[in-house]
Amino acid sequence: MKFIGAGSRPGRPQVDHDSVFTIPNLLTVVRFMGVPLFVWLVLARQEYAAGVIVLAIMASTDWIDGYIARRFDQASKLGRVLDPIADRLAMIAVAITLVIAGVVHWLYLAALVIPDTVLLVLSLSLFHGHPDLPVSVMGKVRTGLLLLGMPLLVLSRLDTPVSGPAYVAAWVVLGLGLVGHWVAAYNYFRAMLRKGGLQPTNDGGAS
Repeated sequence: MKFIGAGSRPGRPQVDHDSVFTIPNLLTVVRFMGVPLFVWLVLARQEYAAGVIVLAIMASTDWIDGYIARRFDQASKLGRVLDPIADRLAMIAVAITLVIAGVVHWLYLAALVIPDTVLLVLSLSLFHGHPDLPVSVMGKVRTGLLLLGMPLLVLSRLDTPVSGPAYVAAWVVLGLGLVGHWVAAYNYFRAMLRKGGLQPTNDGGAS
């Protein structure tokens, strides 16, 4: 079964509509709402088990909303902008929460923030806003790995027989996700330069 790009219909190009109230956009809003809930559960209540559930739901919506958008022709211009913002907000806010809770070192947060900060500065400088670039395959894989690794890491904080293996698995997945994060950022950086006219268009595309 195809996981990346699941739901796409062969021979029918995806069209971004002007619709606002769509199921994918609703799921993206749910992902936004999951962020403060996770922060409250972990920092105020120390409810790591509930935090794992919230993260799992947030990660699943990232895939489900894309599937519905492609399968049922509900892709929208708003969703194209909101979806990556929701992903970044979730990853960075969760990382900050885990740093404060003592689950991860601040270097993990820095590894997430530095590439996004560079891309944000470049985007504002060249486009004065969102660059409106398509999400790359590497970007999708990176997001999936990071959203999978974080609940595994929180799960490792629970006093259960799986806490040890979960910790190892979490850092394997997060390590791969961080590598993908930097590779995707580099590809987006080049794509922004090309779109902004600062690099020849025949130099290759973002993967």
